[in-house]
Order: sequence, then C-alpha cells, then structure tokens
Amino acid sequence: MTKAGYDFHIIRRRSRPIHVGSLGIGGDYPISVQSMTNTPTADAIATLTQIQQLADAGCDLVRIAVPDSTAAASIPDIVKKSPIPVVADIHFDYKLALAAIQGGIHGLRLNPGNIGSVWKVAEVVKAASERCVPIRIGVNGGSLEKRLLEKYGGPIAEALVESAMDHVHILEDLNYQEIKISLKASRVPVMLAAYEQISSLVEYPLHLGVTEAGLPEYGIIKSAVGIGSLLAQGIGDTIRVSLTGDPVAEIPAGRQILQSLELLPGGIQVISCPTCGRTQVDLAALARQISNQLVSRPELKGKSLTIAVMGCVVNGPGEAREADWGVACGKGCGVLFRKGQRQDTVPESEIVEALVAEILKYEGANEDAF
Repeated sequence: MTKAGYDFHIIRRRSRPIHVGSLGIGGDYPISVQSMTNTPTADAIATLTQIQQLADAGCDLVRIAVPDSTAAASIPDIVKKSPIPVVADIHFDYKLALAAIQGGIHGLRLNPGNIGSVWKVAEVVKAASERCVPIRIGVNGGSLEKRLLEKYGGPIAEALVESAMDHVHILEDLNYQEIKISLKASRVPVMLAAYEQISSLVEYPLHLGVTEAGLPEYGIIKSAVGIGSLLAQGIGDTIRVSLTGDPVAEIPAGRQILQSLELLPGGIQVISCPTCGRTQVDLAALARQISNQLVSRPELKGKSLTIAVMGCVVNGPGEAREADWGVACGKGCGVLFRKGQRQDTVPESEIVEALVAEILKYEGANEDAF
C-alpha cells in the first residue's frame, strides 16, 4: 500500500503463504528479491562466495542448479553455510530432487510433469512434505511441452498457463499445496498476459520474471516494464531480474523496482534531475558521489530516506523541500535542505561532504565513520 493521501494505491493479490526456510512468501509477507548463482554448484566454495555477495547486495532467496549427483553432493555444505534460503533447480531426474531434500534444501524448483511417472512425483512430494520443502512450478516459454506448442502454435500466454495448471493438478492430486508458480517468457506482453490469467485461477504465490531478458542495459528495462506492470496491479510475491552476466547486478535492479512502487520498506533513494541548459554545476558527478556515499552505508541500513540532488532554481527548491534531504544547486554552489527546511549554502566542492555529513549526523549514524 502506498502512503496515505496518494491517488494511486496498490492492493496486493491475496495469496496462500508458504515458507522457504525462514523466508515467508505470499500472504502479508513483503515481496522478496531472488537470484540464481552461475557458479558450478559442485564447487561449494565458489557457490557460497557468490551467495554471500548476493546476500550482501540484498538478495532474499537464491537458486542453485543441480544438474547431476556431483552438484547434489554439495548441497548439505552449501545449505549449512548459506546466509539466505537456498532453492535447488531440478529437471527430469527425481533422484536429484530426493537428494536435494535429503541434503537439507529449503525449496525445490521443478515441474512435476517432466520428471517421469506419477510414482516418482509421489516420492518427491512425500519427501518434500516430511521436511516442509515447498515446490516452485517454473514454466518457461523456451521449454514448453511439444503438445502445447502444437496446440497453440507457439509459446503464447494460454500455453504457459495450461502448462502451469497441468503441473499444479499433479501436485494437488497428491494433496500437496506448498506451491509457488512462475510463468516466464522473454516477450514482455506474453509474460504479462500469462500472469494476469493465472492470478485469477489459483491462490498460490507467484514468482515474477522476464526470462532471458538479456544484457543489463536492456534486461533491466524489460524487467522493470514486465515486473513493475504486474506489481502495480498487485500481482507478485517474489521477483527476479534475469540478466546476462554477474547475478549480483540483478539485486539492486530488483530492489529498485520495488522501491519505485513503494513496495520495499526502507532503502535510500537518490532522485536527481536530468539537467538542462540552466544547470551550472556538474550535477551528474554530484549525484553519483552522493549515491555512492549513501546507498550502501551500513549506518543507514533499515532507514527509509529520499535524497534530492537538483540542478537549477526551477524545480530544485521544490523537490529538495519534498525530500527528506536535498540540495538545490545554483552557480557553483548548493543550498542544503533538511525535512523541507533550508539549511546552509555551500560551495560546489563541499556539497557532497556537507550533505553526507549532515545526513549521517541527524539520522543517528556515527559521523566519525564518514
């Protein structure tokens, strides 16, 4: 829900809550950001190193690939040392799912329809039930069943939804409801339509993402459009911004999507103007330095602050006054604002140091740390 008095209110779709380890998903739990390691899971040290980096960036849940028994053998060590819950990504081999559960995994990502006979699925469900391990049904436009591709003529939204519901029915027939669902496609319109359709068919939590979104400069935009559009409708319980490259880059992008819709409690948001011919300071450099100084500041962890870095006298004073903290820049100088009240005027060369020092002082941080 956005702040009282705003014209736009997000009312989240009510979903059936589940737990992945200690992490609550769905229901009234906050929307979580997840990612997936790209290290060989068999290399537990490398995988744990990357998981720690993801956790430090704000990741809530991490998925690891389990393509073979060697990878499965690393699960106990990874789960034991991971700072966040771990989900095993399983395809085709039910024995790997059983090994992952035995190894203490917190959640599974698998499609029950592609791991063979019903008795194999039943074995996995029995083990998952005994250890309270939820299952994410992960439908992907690039790996739809052949019969559905033939039926619908391609990976359209209706095909994704039918695939997901087929898998859901397999688990429900086994009296298993600890389920989360994702219906990912690389085409944003298909992904949007699929999630909109299934959101009215089931009460299970939904994991959002645009699959194969691409390189960061393109993938972040596609993900923000797709994920953000659904979140604005109240649809979605976990998200992943899938980017080619280092998965750590996915986390700030995902958190920023949530913060932009005011769905993530806490966080430091730096807003800055696009600059124009009236700008008489190096605003881009100032905004970057202020952001770098504040966004990952441990003294501000858990704080919810908006910092405005504005470049001229037209919108600058108003935006700076509306923010928790701000600076409105003029010719070679900046006027500092705190909670709407004008503070000091400082030279351009002192803006970053002065603003950061004031924020740390008044927000209860240790100024000596600056």
